Amino acid sequence: MTSNPAVSTATRIRQLAEALSTGLFERNELMRLCLLTAIAGESVFLLGPPGVGKSLVARRLKHAFRDAQSFEYLMTRFSTPDEVFGPVSIKKLKDEDRYERLTDNYLPAASVVFLDEIWKAGSAIQNALLTVMNERVFRNGDQEVPIALRALITASNELPPSGESHEPLWDRLLVRYLVEGIQNRSHFTEMITSNDDVYADTVPEPLKISADELRNWDALIAQVTIDNEVIAALNLIRERIERRNSKHPERPLHIYDRRWKKVVHLLRTSAFLNGRQRVDLMDLFLILHCLWDHPSQLEPLREIVVSTIREHGYSIGIPLGILTREVERFETEINAECFVEHVDEEEVLTVIDDTWYRLEKGDEQFEGVRIRISDFNRLSIDEQTVANYYDEQGKLVNRLSTQKSRNPFTLHIEHNSAARTYRLLTHKRERRRRIRRKAHPLIISHWNSRFEALNNDLAEALRRLTDERHEHWDLFEKHLFTDQRLAPFVKANLEEVHEQLEQLTLQLNKLRYRYEQADA
Repeated sequence: MTSNPAVSTATRIRQLAEALSTGLFERNELMRLCLLTAIAGESVFLLGPPGVGKSLVARRLKHAFRDAQSFEYLMTRFSTPDEVFGPVSIKKLKDEDRYERLTDNYLPAASVVFLDEIWKAGSAIQNALLTVMNERVFRNGDQEVPIALRALITASNELPPSGESHEPLWDRLLVRYLVEGIQNRSHFTEMITSNDDVYADTVPEPLKISADELRNWDALIAQVTIDNEVIAALNLIRERIERRNSKHPERPLHIYDRRWKKVVHLLRTSAFLNGRQRVDLMDLFLILHCLWDHPSQLEPLREIVVSTIREHGYSIGIPLGILTREVERFETEINAECFVEHVDEEEVLTVIDDTWYRLEKGDEQFEGVRIRISDFNRLSIDEQTVANYYDEQGKLVNRLSTQKSRNPFTLHIEHNSAARTYRLLTHKRERRRRIRRKAHPLIISHWNSRFEALNNDLAEALRRLTDERHEHWDLFEKHLFTDQRLAPFVKANLEEVHEQLEQLTLQLNKLRYRYEQADA
């Protein structure tokens, strides 16, 4: 491992995740997400049918923590708080008249908890869980006892039934994951033929995380910063979700302030465990696992998040739009001061149907007669050339010796041994010209200041993107917790914004050259 604590932590977490996933099939992403959520101190909900490994993942997760105590329980409609939080101490109730539970080997004493069929839990259990999840304390009689709970994993083969007051608990389950059976045929074959003990501890002791380390990490995670583009993208994603809700009120995405706050903490944890001191756009993809209420919302949510990052990512954090508008306003101001637009009229040949010039009316013999533009262009003012003439229907009516005149709008045509000059049809059009003028020295001085400020802003934005590329380009595809197939969306946006900033810098330098030339 390297001497850098952040990099060392990232390497260790990668090795730990690989060890936890040993012998599991198509559960690597799920295991990593559960590990991330546990380190962040948040909770997970697994949705899937029986027998797809939900409890196995929870049992494996215990091995990530040194000296971890675990608690696992399958809820039924008849489950009581005694079965989850421990029985009431008869001795204390009898001798001391105190209502106190014996919590050893029950949820309050565990650091990793798995509660299956969570929606079958009664209101008394759910209310106690809310306190545990919110405050990390257990109210044992008249005392509030701090607990060591790090990971709460819940599971069910159904979503919370509506109308049964499950919303508070559902809202506090931050990460939600749809667990399906093994899809790959070879993985399935290997799974059913393997004799390995899937519940065995496969994590080497040096990789296990201690309670002291978790406390130290909590302090370091709180110091992780959030890049401007991540904040801007979060706001835009939130706005797009609200717009979608107004269009699809039948199944809205309800995301309240507390959940957004928890999401940002999860992003900070992800950044820290990936060896960074700031959240980037790859971390942002984690919200795909945090914002849905129903599996049917997964694809619309993915479209919102991916398109926001792909189209706007770094451009709204730089911010590219503001810099672009500033350069455009600067250009408008320079053009208005350094150039005067002059408009006059000029006479030009009238083109008919993109093909013809026509002789003016006035001579009955040649009225309406046309010549092809290509034939006209081949004529010379030095010698006569036979040219074809056509009527309005495009039929050939004559072949006559023709010579261009020095007047660009007339032709010398020989007909019946006599040469005459015929005028072609013309029209007037406006011609606009920009006439350069010298700007006042005070204005030039003001422009120099504006140039320096804009140039510095562009240089700083380019430096930051260049640093991002050098530091994290390879890490985009090695992210511990998000799908590496999403990395190209971030890379493409970074490259496009970098190119646009370079173009703006070039445009700005051209503007400086323009007003300096006008001042010369």
